[in-house]
Amino acid sequence: MATIKDVAERAGVALGTASRVLSGSTQTSPDSRARVLAAAAELNYIANGPARALRRARTDVLGLLVSDIRNPFFSELAHAAETEAMRRGYTVILANANEDEAQADEYLRIFAGQRIDGLLLSPQGPLSPRLTSLLASGMPVVLLNRRVAGLDAPLFSTDNAQGVGLVLDWLQAGGHRDVAFVGGPTAMSTGAERLAAYLAGRESHGISTDDALIDSGDFLAGGAAAAIARILDRGVRPTAVFGANGPTTLGVVRGLRERLGVEAASRIEVVSFDNLDWFEFATPPISAVRNDAATIGRLGVAGLIGLIEGRDVASERIETTFVDRRNV
Repeated sequence: MATIKDVAERAGVALGTASRVLSGSTQTSPDSRARVLAAAAELNYIANGPARALRRARTDVLGLLVSDIRNPFFSELAHAAETEAMRRGYTVILANANEDEAQADEYLRIFAGQRIDGLLLSPQGPLSPRLTSLLASGMPVVLLNRRVAGLDAPLFSTDNAQGVGLVLDWLQAGGHRDVAFVGGPTAMSTGAERLAAYLAGRESHGISTDDALIDSGDFLAGGAAAAIARILDRGVRPTAVFGANGPTTLGVVRGLRERLGVEAASRIEVVSFDNLDWFEFATPPISAVRNDAATIGRLGVAGLIGLIEGRDVASERIETTFVDRRNV
């Protein structure tokens, strides 16, 4: 079993520096922290017995790191998770990654230094040294709505393929062929899975396979507006646009109106993966996949408490429903 001395030697730092980094102290340089965390991950370093015993001392506090609290999906998820945790006698500390990997890593560092019993995590990207180090410390972790390649942790998430299938059926029923797809970052599992499901099903639903109709943003409105502008700049004219999440759909609507004007934009049907409250008041109203964020939040808390109590916990995909506003 690797020791802290082994970690220090692998990282090329003093023993005291390695100790400070692994205890969560910020009194080290960014370069030293990165090297120590990477070395700890490579060596699968686990803290010593007394430290592990301290970690196991129950506090009845859970950490919750969401991707973007401005996204109504994550707001609803966080509310449901907090309510379920309190019902079960736990308190939740909420943190917001703001769809930023560096900010997410900083909160992981903070959580590592807190005496929380476990972490509910909606990750931003690939497995990072910071997350690897947190797992190596013995922290129970449950993933919410996004998975991380190489991380064996229970995942409670939307059934993305099933939800995209509902959209494809709706597009086909509307007779659409020239459909634009504005996705999210494929480094995130939700972005990758929704794009893959769309690509796999478009031809069988009579939808154009012209990749000029496809672009991606950052799962935020600004990135989506830029993505739909790039699509239009290629000279294609879609009859419908599929936005891969709620903020993306907002950006699509904004981008279409800015580029084409309100009247021309209103003749393009927009459909969304995520249902936001204002969609029913849009002109025309926006049909959408409805995610069950509340169920994901509740199941995530139940699963994390199961891990804390030493039980096996299985992942679960939650089916979506579809809100058809085409004839409203």
